Amino acid sequence: MLQDKFGRRFHYLRLSITDVCNFSCEYCLPDGYQCDTDRDFLSLEEITHIASAFAQLGTSKIRITGGEPSLRKDLPQVIQACANTQGIKHVAMTTNGYKLPDHIDSWVEAGLTSMNISIDSLDPRMFASITGHDKLDVILRGIDRAIELGITVKVNAVLMRHFNQGELKTFLNWLKTTPLTLRFIELMQTGDNQLFFDKNHTSGQPIKDQLIADGWQQIVRDKTAGPAQEFSHPDYQGRIGLIMPYSKDFCATCNRLRISALGKLHLCLFSDQGLDIRQFIADGDTQRLQDELSTLLGDKKSTHFLHDGYTGATKHLAMLGG
Repeated sequence: MLQDKFGRRFHYLRLSITDVCNFSCEYCLPDGYQCDTDRDFLSLEEITHIASAFAQLGTSKIRITGGEPSLRKDLPQVIQACANTQGIKHVAMTTNGYKLPDHIDSWVEAGLTSMNISIDSLDPRMFASITGHDKLDVILRGIDRAIELGITVKVNAVLMRHFNQGELKTFLNWLKTTPLTLRFIELMQTGDNQLFFDKNHTSGQPIKDQLIADGWQQIVRDKTAGPAQEFSHPDYQGRIGLIMPYSKDFCATCNRLRISALGKLHLCLFSDQGLDIRQFIADGDTQRLQDELSTLLGDKKSTHFLHDGYTGATKHLAMLGG
């Protein structure tokens, strides 16, 4: 089992397969994707090796991320490679959802078990303003199909003071009859969004206080779960989650590591830099890769230091898919 010096165990790998994204979200890529690195992304063979090495070290969940992972034509093969790896019980994906109606069936057939979709507003005009694309209806149609197919669906909404802070009631009405989990995520500062962060950051604590006052009950987290505090209510088919990275002891339950699309290990979303392990991935020697992972894990810090305004090497969230 991969374990750091603070006793945290890592059951969960977030694996980026591209840093390209076709959306231009205000908080991430307001000017659209800029190709500022070599696009020598991990091959299917390398992805298969990574999945096997991590599974043998106790990882049971892999989340496929981007950029936007559906931009890779071999995405079904990537999902299948992860799903067919002994020891991997959950294959998840984070997507902007624009390809959902046309491709969700093939992804589920390949072995996808859950999916996170970004929807920062249920108002079509505001959605288009935030993302640069008038695709909300298409994405909602795809979500309905995903639910029909029986996979776990979560929707991510980044809290932004001047964009969607007043939409809680709209989201709650949606959850009355929609069996998914909506997660509100506090806006995080990255290397290139300082002004936007200062204008739009808002805490999720008032929402948590309101949910508790309205009878929502907190759910116990699974060992492979992400960092959200999740709540349920008997009058709602859906659930609500809150991801509050600026809250006390947020990092105490960290259970995930990240590998970028270029084969770099990130011990934290806000690490000083990615640690290049591509040579250990490419040579196919599982033991060497596992030994390197265990060694590098010794440098993982106790916290992300976001409270101090530290953003590490993370210029924008599309670099690692959050």
